[in-house]
Amino acid sequence: MHRLARRTLAAGATVGLLATAAVVAASPATAFPRPPAPSCTIQTLPQPPNMYRTEAYAIDPTGRYVAGGALRVFDESPTEAFLLIWDRGRLRTVPWPNGDGVVDVNARGVVIGNGNADGRTQPWSYRDGVFTLLPTPWEQVYVSAINTAGDVVGYRYDDATGGFVALRWPASRPGTVEELDAPPGALALGVTRDGSIVGTASGPEYYTGWARHPDGRYSELTVPGARSTQVVAAEGRWAVGRADLSDGDQLAVRWNLRTGAYTELDRQVYVLEDVNAGGVAVGGDRVVRGATSRQLPGGGDRLTVASRAIADDGTIVGFRNSAGTVTAVRWTAC
Repeated sequence: MHRLARRTLAAGATVGLLATAAVVAASPATAFPRPPAPSCTIQTLPQPPNMYRTEAYAIDPTGRYVAGGALRVFDESPTEAFLLIWDRGRLRTVPWPNGDGVVDVNARGVVIGNGNADGRTQPWSYRDGVFTLLPTPWEQVYVSAINTAGDVVGYRYDDATGGFVALRWPASRPGTVEELDAPPGALALGVTRDGSIVGTASGPEYYTGWARHPDGRYSELTVPGARSTQVVAAEGRWAVGRADLSDGDQLAVRWNLRTGAYTELDRQVYVLEDVNAGGVAVGGDRVVRGATSRQLPGGGDRLTVASRAIADDGTIVGFRNSAGTVTAVRWTAC
């Protein structure tokens, strides 16, 4: 509040005056102007030399670790694949014996992915310079996600039934893998920090999204009027995916895992890849907050961009394609 002022007149006499007829509060916006909000920006991640393709596939919830892959081609030798790990922006390049297949990284820096060994699929993990092959009693096995505790989920193909079976590699029992009592044809595709698992069950014609809660209870993730739902990722209390309506229309959807309630997202969003603990989702060249989306910068004439994953702080990773040259990138403040 302004104080009453005593004004000195030129003749030397002083007269008590009110500075104004009313006392006015100073506007905080005027007295202490706020800096402009940062705008959504794209940056190229540090690149290894002599690679013709790099891509960022995953980021851990804290935003510290980013995992991706790179390919190098020689004139007279096969293509070489490399695992890329950015730790707080510092790049580590690791020769990759099992092929290009990173799928996730957790807050402890454990990277998981899919590869091939001895003529069969072979999921693996990598931490602190060591590759570990995950136990796989079956021939066609794939991992999909890892949480902070180190629980890994995925699925296998069952030759006998022609369907899929959901799997978990529990952190509490290293070196083991278990089949989940999930719906028939289930693929486990996401796991949250509290151990909730989500995925999609494939039926004869349509798909059904599902969630396995920490207490072992299962629930369907559906949308009224949809003939099919697919759930692809989860974090916190949120899951994201797609609903195919009976009239052939398609919707990008976010579900609340605690209540089963769903939100139809912006119709400009055609595909979703990931969601963070705040419910912010990414897919293609868009980021979704609430029910609305915005386009990620970096695309345009002869340029395309695609997001792959998002951290809880909003950092997004993916790639940019410039005339066939694919480069790992990161978006911030989006």
